[in-house]
Amino acid sequence: MTAAPIGVFDSGVGGLSVLREIRRKLPAERLIYFADSGHCPYGGKPQAQIQQRSMVITDELLAAGAKLIVVACNTATIAAVEHLRATYPVPFVGMEPAVKPAVAATRSGVVGVLATGAALGGQKFHHLLQQHARDVRMITQPCPGLVEHVERGDVSSPELRSLLRGYVQPLLDAGADVLVLGCTHYPFLRAAIAEIAGPHVLLLDTGEAVARQTQRVLEREGLLATQGEGGVEWRSSGDVVAVQSVIDRLWSAG
Repeated sequence: MTAAPIGVFDSGVGGLSVLREIRRKLPAERLIYFADSGHCPYGGKPQAQIQQRSMVITDELLAAGAKLIVVACNTATIAAVEHLRATYPVPFVGMEPAVKPAVAATRSGVVGVLATGAALGGQKFHHLLQQHARDVRMITQPCPGLVEHVERGDVSSPELRSLLRGYVQPLLDAGADVLVLGCTHYPFLRAAIAEIAGPHVLLLDTGEAVARQTQRVLEREGLLATQGEGGVEWRSSGDVVAVQSVIDRLWSAG
């Protein structure tokens, strides 16, 4: 089983930001990435529908021999990961917004969280706030439209930058010195966000932390690959040619 692949999925191409960290951390692992671009975005969809899509994708990844599955999507983690863990025999690794490290890093006592409305409204996120926020002021900012731009491979257009400024500037005006990128699509917008936020604002995402957790789970289960060159296999529920074009662009930029 150590030679079996790791399955990674997201509502679209955003999970590539997690996949690239797993690839860096675990170069011997074979990876299968599934972009559910035919049903993207997940934000705004009912929980039951997200669970159903997550199960369909999990079935496909297990049929391909996956030994562990990474739910590289904050919205799918909130909606489905516990259901997946209760349904399937393989281990699952999910996403968790970087609330705890953001609280530790802030100097102003104000942290901004950029995420989808579904992620911000989830019980898991509110539990994180109750557990870690303490005396820090956490300002949440839903960001409709950003996922769709990244899905098109647009990470720098004037239209995108205008949309970003509308989301980021109010957080800066409120005194935020740390911004949490609470969706796996958003690390691809890091350069554009940093240009708006300036050099004194810290941007945090959890891709590297998820890669570390993936390694820990593989070691615990005796599934870690230690030899070989690994590699990535791409799958999608959307227009394969169009999705592959965006994947190639984002992957090479990473």
